[in-house]
Amino acid sequence: MKVVLFRRHGGPEVLEYTDFPTPQPAPGEVLVHLSVAALNRMDITVRKGWPGIKLELPHINGADGAGEVAALGEGVTGFNVGDHVVINANLGCGKCEACLSGWDNMCADWHLLGETVRGTYAEYVSLPARQLYKLPPAFDLRSAAAAALVYQTAWHSLVTRGNVKAGETVLIVGAGGGVNTASVQVAKYNGASVIVVGSDAKKLQLAESLGADILIDRSKEEDWSKSVFLATKKRGVDVVVDNIGTTFMSSLRTLRKGGRLLTVGNTGGPKFEIDNRYIFAKHLSIIGSTMSHLKDFKTVMDLVVAGKLTPALDKSFPLKDAAAAQERLEHNEQFGKITLDIG
Repeated sequence: MKVVLFRRHGGPEVLEYTDFPTPQPAPGEVLVHLSVAALNRMDITVRKGWPGIKLELPHINGADGAGEVAALGEGVTGFNVGDHVVINANLGCGKCEACLSGWDNMCADWHLLGETVRGTYAEYVSLPARQLYKLPPAFDLRSAAAAALVYQTAWHSLVTRGNVKAGETVLIVGAGGGVNTASVQVAKYNGASVIVVGSDAKKLQLAESLGADILIDRSKEEDWSKSVFLATKKRGVDVVVDNIGTTFMSSLRTLRKGGRLLTVGNTGGPKFEIDNRYIFAKHLSIIGSTMSHLKDFKTVMDLVVAGKLTPALDKSFPLKDAAAAQERLEHNEQFGKITLDIG
């Protein structure tokens, strides 16, 4: 099969478009012939590597993907060859206490497809049947691939962990990323008002088209936390979605007493200082979240298929041009999800 892989960590130049053995489905697995993969910032951090990362090289990037069932492993029921499916990249073992209690994203042996196991920059991938969601035959595979990771992540963080309620105000720090664009829609679907802080006027306009109520351009308003505070008539917001990390102090300043800061990542860097006085004096909560469990994945994909949540799509690249696609993502030129056309 055709894949894009890397044999050593480094810049986009380490990515190779080449041939690789096609996997075979083990018992309980389904072999998926991929039509589309979608990019996540994790692809870049894995390609670059970090101290202590251990991968079986060569490694194949990619968490998101959609296509059709090509073959069934022994014992698989509920799927037929030719079914259209989208992948859930959150890989629980299916056997530990967390998995058996329905919290597979807290699995004792948790993995993320494309991070610690080979992923979807490939013509085929084989996964446990529980990781697949069956799509209607006519549903757009590109939209499905673009939705899978970011919508389950946004839903689990905002709804399951953050308990966002109708009538609350949610601040989203950043306008163009996949999880942020999903968070705008998830918050609006659950009846919240949404403020988006961004630095690009075009991306802010697109955030507005997704449902954002108030837009703040931080390139024009340096103290954007004050601007958010004033926009809420000095009440503060109920929830902040901040996946940057280095902006935590500004985010904490925007919260009302008893507010929640939600995070699923740290694109600005993993280490930064926090003034603890803001947390205890204002009764604030910082809530971390990773991906979602299988129940949330089905819930959110049902909403995507029903057209109640619609992923924002950026450019599509042929699989062989994955390096250019990653460069676009790394330079923050995208709005929504960049995809790869596998064909």
